[in-house]
Amino acid sequence: MNDYCLVDCDFHDRLEALATLRQTCRISYRTVTGEIVEVQDRIVDVYAANQADFLKLKDGTEIRLDRLISINGNPTRFA
Repeated sequence: MNDYCLVDCDFHDRLEALATLRQTCRISYRTVTGEIVEVQDRIVDVYAANQADFLKLKDGTEIRLDRLISINGNPTRFA
């Protein structure tokens, strides 16, 4: 696994709030190969595993938080 870059605590809290509110979000992220992907889906979980933080979408997609570009047009903030 590449070195993980922590996201800002407020941004992390916002992700957890979106999961709790069950809101569909516009999510932009970079895949492990560098491809930029944009989806609309619901965040169902924000969790830690393998020394990194992830979010899980309703469709089962799991995204490492430091690969996020933006959520609902708000850019990812890093610690």
